Amino acid sequence: MIGPEKSELRKERNRQTLLKARIAPAALSAPKAPAARPEGEALIRPLQLGPLTVSVPMLLSPMAGVTNWPFRVLCQRFGGGGMYVAEMITSRALIAGNEKAFQLLSFSPEEKIRSLQLYGVNPKAVYLAAKIVLDKVQVDHIGLNFGCPVPKITRRGGGSALPWKYDLFAKVVGAAKKALEGSPVALTAKIRTGIDEDHKTYIEAGKIAQEEGADGVILHARTCAQYYGGHSRWAAIGELKRELSIPVIGNGDVFSGTDAVDMMRETGCDAVAVGRGSQGRPWLFSDIAAAFSGEDQVTVPPLGKVASCIKEHFSMMVDFMEGDEERGARAMRSHLGWYLRGYPIGGEARSAIMQSGSREGLFSLLDGLDPALEPDEDAVTSTRGRNGFQKKVHLPYGWLDSHSLTEREEEALFGLDVLDASY
Repeated sequence: MIGPEKSELRKERNRQTLLKARIAPAALSAPKAPAARPEGEALIRPLQLGPLTVSVPMLLSPMAGVTNWPFRVLCQRFGGGGMYVAEMITSRALIAGNEKAFQLLSFSPEEKIRSLQLYGVNPKAVYLAAKIVLDKVQVDHIGLNFGCPVPKITRRGGGSALPWKYDLFAKVVGAAKKALEGSPVALTAKIRTGIDEDHKTYIEAGKIAQEEGADGVILHARTCAQYYGGHSRWAAIGELKRELSIPVIGNGDVFSGTDAVDMMRETGCDAVAVGRGSQGRPWLFSDIAAAFSGEDQVTVPPLGKVASCIKEHFSMMVDFMEGDEERGARAMRSHLGWYLRGYPIGGEARSAIMQSGSREGLFSLLDGLDPALEPDEDAVTSTRGRNGFQKKVHLPYGWLDSHSLTEREEEALFGLDVLDASY
């Protein structure tokens, strides 16, 4: 388990590596070839998900509004041979022909592995959605979302609420697997440890996923009640790994290359998945790839390098938005906040950059910044994204009474699922 003391030790180790990086700053460049390992030390092996080989065992986790193809391409350019997953697409939206859902299905020719995540609570809808994906897009991997903790998902029995109903969980995974029969597409299920500390499901859910034909399980080592706060319980990843014969991918509190190596060593997991740690830092995947090759690397780019990365990201975002610079600028605003975190550029400049609505305006503002500026230490070594305490989990009425659904509950649940046809 990662507790406060262990977390502080990791943060201090990151600080020490950061000092080395400041002496010889890491360049924003492609990952190096793997270095030789000391004798007796286990190699970091490729991840094998059924028919799919991921040469570097690291994943970009799907994040709503974040992991569209421009960001995925950036992460791949830095990290190389990992797997970079598209943001969640709802099954009902695909069935209804929702325009935004199909936009999220777009991939860049540059992407080496085409990976996406599907969400749904109705097995029939998940089956049809998977068939639509196979028909419309050439993909290598489909992940099923059983990890989302937000109320609008869990109150309908979806996301991290769904594995509590073992029968429904089995039907959804089984339906997706049936849809993929005869195709070379890998299937994974992403889960959390449970609803809360009193309602754990990860061991049983992992076994069910394996029995239903999943090629791997991704475990975010937090409960639904934790959301993204507190400390993830890495020990749970190790426990699940010992119970399953299919690959187990660990997720939670990986903010550096050192963290990634530590997770694999401590848990025995087959790969690591990174979400919030990559926000505003696509070069994190270069650090992880370097760590897997035995190198200590913390990339601390000066502001000029970050500005160049922002320009590249913005240009691709405009392409994603079919040439609409204003929409591209709006989509970039959260990214801009993450990219600029910790750089002392002043509130006025930061505000102007965040409000910029065009390529010319944004690039001009970026060109006016001091390219030699470096971020403060905490911006590099601290966690990213949302944090907080335990939260109330919103569930359908009587959800925790049993691990199986009654016919009435199933009818009500699948009726609510129709609402997922829009974004």
